[in-house]
Amino acid sequence: MPNTKIYVDESVWADRREILEEALMPVRELLCSRLEVQVPACQLALIPVTGLADQPLVNIELLILPKPERTRDTVRALCSELQEMMAERSGTHVAVRAAALDPETYVALK
Repeated sequence: MPNTKIYVDESVWADRREILEEALMPVRELLCSRLEVQVPACQLALIPVTGLADQPLVNIELLILPKPERTRDTVRALCSELQEMMAERSGTHVAVRAAALDPETYVALK
């Protein structure tokens, strides 16, 4: 269950929207592969935003359910791959943050 939000500053969005939209499928494939989940488990959103000038222009937030094989190093490696993939497509620095959800309190209705 990776829930992934990719926030893109409007200045980048204006120039790179199509390229960023085309990246959604490769991002989903990467998440499914590295986290060993099926496509229906993924939720991705590409969101144009207005932010402060001193913040990264692209920010990825990744929420996942913990599993024993999803170690800190494994998740960090995935974040690094996401960062590289989106930096190439956006032409700017990308910040990535990942957090594990509490499986005891997590609720999802689909």
